Amino acid sequence: MEKPPIHPYIPIIIGVISISFSAIFVKLANADSGVIAFYRMLFSVIIMTPLFLKNHVHEIKLLGAKDWIFSSIAGIFLAFHFILWFESLNYTSVASSTVLVTMQPLFAFVGTYLFFQERISMQAILSGVIAIAGSVLISWGDFKVSVSALFGDVLALIACAFVTAYFLFGQDVRKRLSLITYTMVVYSISTVCLFIYILLKGESFGPYPFMTWVWFLLLAIVPNLLGHTLFNWSIKWVSTNVISVAVLFEPIGAAILASIIFGEELIATQIIGGIAVILGIMLFVIDIKFLKYFFRKKI
Repeated sequence: MEKPPIHPYIPIIIGVISISFSAIFVKLANADSGVIAFYRMLFSVIIMTPLFLKNHVHEIKLLGAKDWIFSSIAGIFLAFHFILWFESLNYTSVASSTVLVTMQPLFAFVGTYLFFQERISMQAILSGVIAIAGSVLISWGDFKVSVSALFGDVLALIACAFVTAYFLFGQDVRKRLSLITYTMVVYSISTVCLFIYILLKGESFGPYPFMTWVWFLLLAIVPNLLGHTLFNWSIKWVSTNVISVAVLFEPIGAAILASIIFGEELIATQIIGGIAVILGIMLFVIDIKFLKYFFRKKI
């Protein structure tokens, strides 16, 4: 496999910072969950189209039947991940929702073992458990004992399972395609899926206030084009498990932003949980030869 131009962890870090804004923009937008998800994906596709048509459209010929199937499944999973996660924000807090939706290692550790036969060490499992425990602790004080909050938590957990499946199916296709082509294909499929969903639900495509369109656009540019696209780039060189554990940083960024913008206070359990998340991630990173890169310049 070719050597990446930069270490994959660098774009992963930038990606995590970018996706931390996702829940904030969703909360600020004044529209149904499916509509927010649709415009997020549609604007992403529109922005990428010129570059795709100029330099990458010929790669479509490289897609075989299996690639189209896997890309379609990934796109559908991504669409419903956004629908369910955005909906969960209507019932539970930003901190609780982002914590639950980023608990991907619980699903990814099992998925990569079953579908890709990736070996998982005891250290990786332990570090994942520590990170997940810390992630839950971040929002422990924010959980509301109510039916609506419980419903929101369940939606976030299902959304977490869906985005893990998106990464698992995309991992195989991404290794054979450029970043732009892979992203364009999957995002386009996801957009079509969301369009059909909105029609079936009878939700409105517009009109919306000017600032709502701004939040739609920012969702496309920041979390999608900077966040998920960077994850898609990194997945060519790293395991899905790496992405899943690194994404646990998102609740920290989202909690801080929610505190500043919405006045959600950070409490002791969230701070302690954040430390645990960082510790768990560092243990996992060391397990996947992070030190080997710096001391031997290899991946």
